[in-house]
Amino acid sequence: MAGIEPQPRIMDIALYQGGASHVPGLSNVLKLSSNENPFGVPASAREAMVAAAAGMHRYPPTDHAALRGAIGEVHGLDPERIICGVGSDEVITFLCQAYAGPGTEVIHTEHGFSMYRISALAAGADPVEVRERARVVDVDAILAAVTGQTRLVFVANPANPTGTMIGAAETERLAAGLPESCLLVLDGAYAEYVDGFDGGAALAGARENVFMTRTFSKAYGLGGLRVGWGYGARSVIDVLNRVRGPFNLSGPALAAAEAAVRDQDWVAWSRSENARLRAELAQALAELGLPSDTACANFIVPRFASPAAAEACEAHLRGKGILVRKIGGYGLPDALRITVGTDADCARVVDAVRDWREQG
Repeated sequence: MAGIEPQPRIMDIALYQGGASHVPGLSNVLKLSSNENPFGVPASAREAMVAAAAGMHRYPPTDHAALRGAIGEVHGLDPERIICGVGSDEVITFLCQAYAGPGTEVIHTEHGFSMYRISALAAGADPVEVRERARVVDVDAILAAVTGQTRLVFVANPANPTGTMIGAAETERLAAGLPESCLLVLDGAYAEYVDGFDGGAALAGARENVFMTRTFSKAYGLGGLRVGWGYGARSVIDVLNRVRGPFNLSGPALAAAEAAVRDQDWVAWSRSENARLRAELAQALAELGLPSDTACANFIVPRFASPAAAEACEAHLRGKGILVRKIGGYGLPDALRITVGTDADCARVVDAVRDWREQG
């Protein structure tokens, strides 16, 4: 309608495009475009959700105390410093809503997760893109981009869509180099895939200017339920809870997530299988002339000779019912992101790429 205008910056947001899941005319479609756990969900989580379904006519708890307690118990964290959201995406939205706004800046890196820019724009803030060094976060470049208007710095570690990560020393250097008015957000969506890695929890526990986000959508296999969480200073948690909707998570989702986080044997098995299959897939594609960076998540990113070659291979895979992710929108037009699937899934990908190579 004439005269009705959205808030400034909203129309600068490009609509988010999720990974495709269907190919017209094909039934045996293999979806490797959204970094989902190919092994599904732990049986404990499925059973807990079914049991909780009997109470769907009741409102869920507003404080998420049971889930926060379980997360705290498993990870050795203070539950009072934990907030739960509809995926870690919602926690990212809370952070931008609470700490960014018109006249402020939000830093993300050139190949960083698209929701950082989207959430910044939705809050009316100016997103600032900082270069990476060979597809790895560059701490010096981030620190050089910080101004008096910078309020948030988002770093995914391991990163999406590159799969690379920076070490603890670099993360600590970044946190120490930021002004007191700026919050460093460490996105640990793929932290479970790195053996012995805490996702930045220790740093967030020690520094008030560091906040960590995590999700149940990847290693735990609960992408369809949308549960995430964040950990940081109590003062930050208090602020975020003021903008969080009181019933943002359903009862079945809370129950499934609580059971899942306590099922660390499932996480360890998923991590082990992913590491094995990821290495095998990367090596097989490298032997076909498609190298990739050392990946630390549940996907790999093979690079092609040109953007046209990447497009052609993606089309060939799609024609065989294999869906992978084009990442030109992330500044990587000459690469594809391929989720690590099962043994059979990976073999199917390699065979299809080999067929594409042989066709010239």
